[in-house]
Amino acid sequence: MNYILELLVILSISFIGEILHFLIPLPVPASIYGLVIMFAALTSGLLKLEKVQKTARFLIDIMAIMFIPAAVGLMEQWSSLRTFLLPAAVITVLVTIIVLAVTGRVTQWVIRKEEEQKK
Repeated sequence: MNYILELLVILSISFIGEILHFLIPLPVPASIYGLVIMFAALTSGLLKLEKVQKTARFLIDIMAIMFIPAAVGLMEQWSSLRTFLLPAAVITVLVTIIVLAVTGRVTQWVIRKEEEQKK
């Protein structure tokens, strides 16, 4: 029964995100609104982690299964996607390298700043 209540809390927050997506004319996915609401509720103490933790862990554990329909859809559209495969792969590799480099630099900068503040 606890899992059902936790799932209802998570689904309610997701539904509020859907409503916001419908009402606010911004190109922001409803899931992002839901994540922001969940984050705000958890950090403000409005929602206790214990109220959603077990179901959230379960959903994370089965997340890989949720990608199967998307993968099947990609396989069905393979003939259309084949022409974009090489450019998409190159862009993905380049963006990954850029993100890793920027993240590393920012992390080093933050660590240096913290060390300077300690001195």
